[in-house]
Amino acid sequence: MMLLSKSIRPLLNNLGRSYTTTRPLNDRIVIAVGGNALQRRGERLTIENMLKAAADMAPTIAKLATEHEVVLTHGNGPQVGELALERSAATFDVLGAESMGQIGYVLAQALSSAGCPTAPILCQVVVDSQHEAFRDPSKFVGPIYGAKEATALSTSLGWVMKPDGEYFRRVVPSPPPQEILQIDAIKSLLTNCPQTLPIACGGGGIPVQRVPSNPRTLVGVEAVIDKDACGAKLACEIEADGYIILTDGGGIWQNFGKPDAREMKKASPEYLLGTKAGKNFPGSMGPKIQAAIDFVTNSKKEGAWAAIGDLKDAAKIFSNEEGTLVSNDVDEGVIWRERKSSGPTTVKQSKEPHKSG
Repeated sequence: MMLLSKSIRPLLNNLGRSYTTTRPLNDRIVIAVGGNALQRRGERLTIENMLKAAADMAPTIAKLATEHEVVLTHGNGPQVGELALERSAATFDVLGAESMGQIGYVLAQALSSAGCPTAPILCQVVVDSQHEAFRDPSKFVGPIYGAKEATALSTSLGWVMKPDGEYFRRVVPSPPPQEILQIDAIKSLLTNCPQTLPIACGGGGIPVQRVPSNPRTLVGVEAVIDKDACGAKLACEIEADGYIILTDGGGIWQNFGKPDAREMKKASPEYLLGTKAGKNFPGSMGPKIQAAIDFVTNSKKEGAWAAIGDLKDAAKIFSNEEGTLVSNDVDEGVIWRERKSSGPTTVKQSKEPHKSG
């Protein structure tokens, strides 16, 4: 029985080899990092702190990019929410573009300093402005608030607020991505500049719609597209072999946060759908699991795989030492990770429900 897909085997075989920029690239991989990767816990969201966090993250991504063809995408939840506080009159398509430029610059600077040339691409993504997401906003943006403060902001500014754990956060519509307008530019960059890492579809892309009477004309949409969903579409469009979603809370857990919690080592899309994995965390882990399912299910690449794991464990995710691998060839649908000797107290308590990126 083959427990790992064919496309992931080259990753495992090459983990221990030395990295050079002249080696032929193995797999094409889309890596998605949350907006929270640039905001350390307990620190204010400032450019200085974002630069420090990016500098810490860059060597890991740069190392992977020397061995594999990597496209990087990122979230923008904290950043776009912060911009919305500063400029309440601006629409979210404009704020999304601003956050994409801001984060793209921060990541490009850090990766270039780590020896990895990059090309941030400002991406527009077509959505359906009549989608039901506009009737029931669900995407968390910005900081957390207490109940009284959330009520005041909702009354004074007209914001839609929803519970996020024990706190409240602003929510905005998050329609699914239909079309990535800069996809040909991304493909061209991969083909003609293989040593340059594209940074694309940041924050899920800038949401736009086509004017029905003139489909060539685009207008912005007041929404924030989920970066994991857009990353899955991006991975399918460029025919990636794998899609990695990096979090701050490990892989996919059963009974997360409880004494009997256990982490999935491998899982099939059918098992995840059948058990409704992540449905209790619609603002954080839920979209990540759905995105992993969507990529593996919709990809035209034989042996396509997705993985969810902690940013600090990125290298170990490839060998499946950490995180959860999602693929179609998992015996009985799921394989559980052996519990560490210290027991269930080692469960990583993700803060994502409070800081979804």
